[in-house]
Order: sequence, then structure tokens, then C-alpha cells
Amino acid sequence: MPHIPLRRPIRELPDELISQIAAGEVVERPASVVRELVDNALDAGARNVTVRLLAGGVRLIAVEDDGMGIVRDELPIAFKRHATSKIGSLHDLESVSTMGFRGEALAAINSIADCAILSRANQQNEAFLLDGRTGELRPVARAQGTTVEVKELFYSTPARRKFLKTDATELAHCIEAVRRHALARPDVGFEIWHEGKLAEQWRAWPLEGSLTNEGDALDRRLADVLGPDFLKQSIAVNWHKAGEGQNMRVWGRVGIPDAARSRADQQFCYVNGRFVRDKVLTHAARSAYEDVLHGHRQPIYALYLSMDPARVDVNVHPTKIEVRFRDSREVHQAVRHATEDALAAPRAASAQQPLVIQQGLADQTVLQTSLQATTFYASQAAIPFRASDSSVGHRVSDLAALWQPSPQQVAQASLKTLAADPLPSGDWPLGRAVAQIQGIYILAENAQGLVIVDMHAAHERIVYERLKAQANAHIASQPLLIPATFACTPAEHATVETHTDTLRALGLEISVFSPKTLAVRAVPTSLAQGDAVELARSVLAELAQHDASTVLDRAKNELLATMACHGAVRANRKLTLEEMNGLLRQMEDTERSDQCNHGRPTWRSISIADLDKLFLRGR
Repeated sequence: MPHIPLRRPIRELPDELISQIAAGEVVERPASVVRELVDNALDAGARNVTVRLLAGGVRLIAVEDDGMGIVRDELPIAFKRHATSKIGSLHDLESVSTMGFRGEALAAINSIADCAILSRANQQNEAFLLDGRTGELRPVARAQGTTVEVKELFYSTPARRKFLKTDATELAHCIEAVRRHALARPDVGFEIWHEGKLAEQWRAWPLEGSLTNEGDALDRRLADVLGPDFLKQSIAVNWHKAGEGQNMRVWGRVGIPDAARSRADQQFCYVNGRFVRDKVLTHAARSAYEDVLHGHRQPIYALYLSMDPARVDVNVHPTKIEVRFRDSREVHQAVRHATEDALAAPRAASAQQPLVIQQGLADQTVLQTSLQATTFYASQAAIPFRASDSSVGHRVSDLAALWQPSPQQVAQASLKTLAADPLPSGDWPLGRAVAQIQGIYILAENAQGLVIVDMHAAHERIVYERLKAQANAHIASQPLLIPATFACTPAEHATVETHTDTLRALGLEISVFSPKTLAVRAVPTSLAQGDAVELARSVLAELAQHDASTVLDRAKNELLATMACHGAVRANRKLTLEEMNGLLRQMEDTERSDQCNHGRPTWRSISIADLDKLFLRGR
């Protein structure tokens, strides 16, 4: 006999139980309290925030600010549920521009701890202290601003207190919570004291209203919080889109591929000043590194997105760390394009002074040398590209002329007699080629010292970028003799009906066989020998989760990367100095040339100072 539950009447919950439920959603550990209280301090216009902790925040959390304060008449309702100054109507809720807005945090914290608020409002003669237990309000001494004290966290719920970690661990989480605020507000100073000792301090850097000063202040704060190495290993981002009632900006810094880490512990995303964890933003940033990041390494970045508050919903979760975008595709493309544009410029060129080339015959000589070197490399490729075996599509015949030069062109390029020093005088970023080692590496000399180039990896990137610029977006497909059918989920069924054109562009033809069955009728030519059903499921899963154009670009680029790898100059190919210099010049002009298609570096430099150390010079 199945158990039949007893009927229970529907009734309203008491306020005390409601506050406990809200506390379970808002307050997970002391760091949650610190985050909420610092949010309120920043909303009050604070320019200096001090956090004082005892026992990792379990015994005491005190957050002091110099903001506008709370007037005496409003203090008694500060601890009431859903009492807030941030919103007053549905319109305000749909366009939140403050850090806090729910009106639940103080009431939830007060239900599980011993709380008090000490505040003096602007132009008020005295400060007042509100006791959260008794509701007593009495005058005290304090400068303008507010102090919120939270003592004995979880004293009324000892079972939850047992789940807390050690004091050191809880302190680390509290510091991380303040650090996230500090990265978003370089104009505010932050201090963290633990057991009477200064644990962290970040001084304020005034913005002074201009974008230049804003960038300088942010760079200083990033260096203070994340360390000076973060600035040295990152590139500035500043992307802006305006028009059609939309105004979106992405700025901050993204790490170079060489600075990638094994963990995603230095990835910070902010939306209108709020730290968030969002799959759209994370995927957008990660996708910008697809062609330059090796293996499963994680990039480092601090990205800031500002947009119309009405186009983003921050009322998703009580912790306010999750958001929902009205147009996630627009946000994804903005973050991805901003990051890609920053990573595209070759770092070799940006590390040097701008190069001034003499006009006249020298320009033509260098350009001709570079183009001839490209033709010579392509003619020696191990696998020639033909229209019959390529998967690029209808424009492969156009590419064949580029990658299969005639015998006369090869002979002309290889027998061309060049001057001993055809390069004009100047400080070339990657220097002048001096030798080749084991048919693999090129040695070059520049003003800083020695440059070592992996010639296959470098040329692979050059060929890949040219293929991307010229190849058609559609991928050639091959029909299956017998369609492969498989049982589908409702989500897969809907994805096929929604993204039919995108699937064809990817070389996949998938049709609805029955309400619960799909049939794969064609697959990309290069993947004809693979598992058609597994391929279809993986592509449908990607399309359901991410933007269709992103999936299409990634699939196309993977095929072009394979072509570029086969078409690049191979190891043990003996190159002349002119050919080496031609390759170096192309690297300086090619986007993302610091890494090959697989994310490995294409060049490394050794300074004169490092060479002197190897030989103990100057000692």
C-alpha cells in the first residue's frame, strides 16, 4: 500500500521563519555578509570602506563607510524585511542601477546574528545607534557615515555554524569578497582588519571624469589587487557600441595567451559595476582565445561591461551574482569581439617603436621579397590543396591559385637574386635573420637581443589567417548512402527546426524522421568516416547552448586550421636569409602571429642582459 500523506492546511508563515528562510538564501558564510554590507556602503556613496573581522568574521563583522548615512527617522525600519531606498516601483526593479535593491539582506542577517547600525546622516548634528535585538535607538558619537556591526553569526542556528570552515578559510573568503568590489571601484579605498591587524589595504585612485584617467585608475587598482605581473601580461580592452537606442561598452584588460593558468582563478566579469558569474560572458571570453590558447589552459582577464540597466535582469538570485540578459547574443558578440580585437595585434610590433621605412625602391624591394617568400613557402608545402579534396566550399578554386603556384613562379622565386642587405635601415620588431638551426628555428637579431622563431608554427599562423580571410563560410558536405537515425530529445528536435540553415552551413543535413527520431543525411566531407550520430548530437548541443554564428565560425576555423598546418613550411626546409626575413616581416603584419593555431608560441626573445648573465659578463 502506498503511503498517503496527511493533509496539512495552507497557512501563512510567521515573520521569524520567513527571515530564517531568506537568511538561508542570502547568507552562506561570513563572506556573504561582507558582500551585502559593502554593497550598501558603495550605494551610499562611500569613498572609504573599512571591514573589521574577528575569528574570520564569525565573531564580528563591522563595515564602516563615510557615505551619506541614514537619517534618524529611517533607522527603525532598516532591519525590516523588504525595506529599501533603492527601488520604489516595478519600473525601478526592471532598471536597477544600484548594488543592492532587494531589501532582504539586513533583515536576514539580523535574524541569525546580533546586529546594530550606527549612522550619522549628512548635515545631521549627531549620530544614532539602532540595536537590532531590542529596536532601541539612542544618540552616540560618530562622524558622517554608517557602521554596521554583526556579532556571533549563526548564534541562533548552531547547526549551520558547524558547516563553517576554519577562521583562516573564512577570512580568505571575506578578503575575496572585498577584492571583487575593489576591482570594480578604483575610486574607493578599502581596508580589511582581522584580529586588530591590517590584512589588506587598497588606496583610492580618483577617476577625475575622463576615460584616460579612468583607464589609469583601473590599471593601478588591477596592479594593487592582482599584482604588477597582471599588467605586464595583459592587454588593454576598450570597445564601444552606440546607436539604435543601445549603448554598450566593454573595457578592462585581457591576459596574453602565455599568461594562461591551469585554473580559472583570475577571471573577473562585471556588469554595470556588479561582479557576476555568467555562462554567456565566460563563453564569450573563452571563445576569443580559441585560436591562441594551448590545451585546456584558462585565460586571465578583468572585463567590465556597461549597458542599459533595463536590458539586464539582476533580480535572478538573492545573492545577486547571477544575471539574465535581454539579448544574450548581442552581449556575447560584444565581449568576444572586444577580446579578439585586443588579442589580434602582434605583440612584437607593439613592443617596439613605430617603424619608419624610407620611401622609394626600398619599399618595393621589401614588399616583393615578402610576397615571393610566401609563394616559395606555399609551393614547397607537403600537401597541395586541390578543389577535389578540400572542405572549404565553393571558393576553393580561388584559393587553389594562391596555394598552387605554377612551376614558372616557383623557379622565378627560387632563382631570384637579391641584394645582400635588401632591408631598409630601421628597428624591426622581430629583427634581422642571421641563421637557421636544425631546419626548425630561425635566429634573428633586434635591438633588444636575440629572437628565436619556430618557422613552421609562425608560417602556419600566417597561412591560417589568410585562409580565414578568403574562405567561404559554408563547408562542403557528403551525403550518406544510408541515413543515420537516432532517438532525439524535445530540445534536439526543436534545435533542428530552428537552425536548419546553420546546420547546412556546417555541412550537416539533419531532418525530422518522426516526432521522436532525427535522421542524419549528410556530414562534412572531412568527417565522413566519423560517427554521424555522435557528431550530430554534439553540434545540436552546442547550438542549443551557444550562438549559432559562434558554432559555425568555430567549426569552419577548425577545418581551416588543419589545412594551414599541412600547408605551412615544414621542418628541415633550408631557407635563405631573404626567405627568413620575409617570414619575419609577415609575422609582424599578421594578426595573432604570436601563437600558432594550436596555441603554442611562435617566437621567444632573449635580451642582451640575459645573455650576459649566461656568460657571467659584468661580474
